[in-house]
Amino acid sequence: MFLTIPTLLTWARIAAIPLILAVFYLPWTTATQNLIATVLFVLFALTDWLDGWLARKLHQTSAFGAFLDPVADKFLVCASVLVLVHLGRVDVFVALIIIGREIAISALREWMAQIGAAASVAVHMVGKAKTMAQMVAIPFLLYDGRLFGRIDTRAWGVVLIWLAAVLTIWSMAYYLRRAVPEIRARAR
Repeated sequence: MFLTIPTLLTWARIAAIPLILAVFYLPWTTATQNLIATVLFVLFALTDWLDGWLARKLHQTSAFGAFLDPVADKFLVCASVLVLVHLGRVDVFVALIIIGREIAISALREWMAQIGAAASVAVHMVGKAKTMAQMVAIPFLLYDGRLFGRIDTRAWGVVLIWLAAVLTIWSMAYYLRRAVPEIRARAR
């Protein structure tokens, strides 16, 4: 099901990447760029929940949608983190942790699926906590100002992105530890 409503929403997350990037090249004030990029990121990030809900409600789940959904999430997060590095709002070390983990765990999941052990690296609560920390940190860092005149989004975003980095390492260690018995069994 390549062109269902849920799949189109997933494709929209991928299409959002150049839009978010382009905002920072338009001749607007920094505050306007930050606000528009934040709104775009939040709207497109919400499609992650919406596409899954619609797929189940409309009975439009598919193997292609199940494949594309996490890919779109990873593209959106990694591209946004790179934009934030470029803007000087995220440390390169954090970006390397986040992007490196996404590549490593995606490869691990693909390999585990090929050997019939995908259940060993199924999504876990640590991975979900990591994603939640990222999805709150990124818009805070994109906004980079005072929210409601009180909340310093840069300060909170930095704390949350470092928390996401710690959770990223923890979740990677969890998935690798779960995969080790299968890796050892295949190495014999």
